[in-house]
Amino acid sequence: MTKQRSKSPTRKPRADAQRNRERILEVAKEVFARSGGEVSLDDIAKRAEVGSGTLYRHFPTRGALLEAVYRTEVEKLAIAHLDYAKTMPPVEALRAWMFHFVDYIATKQLIAPALNSLITDTSTLCESSGAQIKGAMNSLVQRAIKSGDIRSDTDPFDFLRALIGVSNVASAPNWPQSAKRLVDILIAGSRPSSELAVKSGSIKSAKTVK
Repeated sequence: MTKQRSKSPTRKPRADAQRNRERILEVAKEVFARSGGEVSLDDIAKRAEVGSGTLYRHFPTRGALLEAVYRTEVEKLAIAHLDYAKTMPPVEALRAWMFHFVDYIATKQLIAPALNSLITDTSTLCESSGAQIKGAMNSLVQRAIKSGDIRSDTDPFDFLRALIGVSNVASAPNWPQSAKRLVDILIAGSRPSSELAVKSGSIKSAKTVK
């Protein structure tokens, strides 16, 4: 008589572990932004409603946790351009992603003190994230160029430089709102020359009438 193999014990669904990880990262982002790099991992575990052992299995040190927070924010930003491209017209997708980019910069500024205190090689980390961000921006701009919504000589990275520049010189807490207004100005200035010519002609005509 053939012996039946005993069933292997039911494993905990991986979805649970993924949800725990996502919860830890979300709570850690908030805590690092508010309290800096001196926050306790046990405190983060408590706030995330997971056991300390669960947190340490994923992130053995504060530096590892903060690096994961940063990388996750970059990945969300990079992946978002695909969702926008699937569901929106080219210019609207570009605009939505640039708004998302402003929010990303705001988050990065909040966690920057902790990032600098806990991670020694931030240059490598930023270099990796920069490549993902540039790739997303280039993809969206090229799509808008192909559709004829913006000029073919538009440099995708001029948009990034402008928004980063605003964030670097801004001191007021409401700078993201100003940056998002700048997004509309940048896109309007990148429209095909034929549209600008029509607008310019209308302005000149109005002046002549006066």
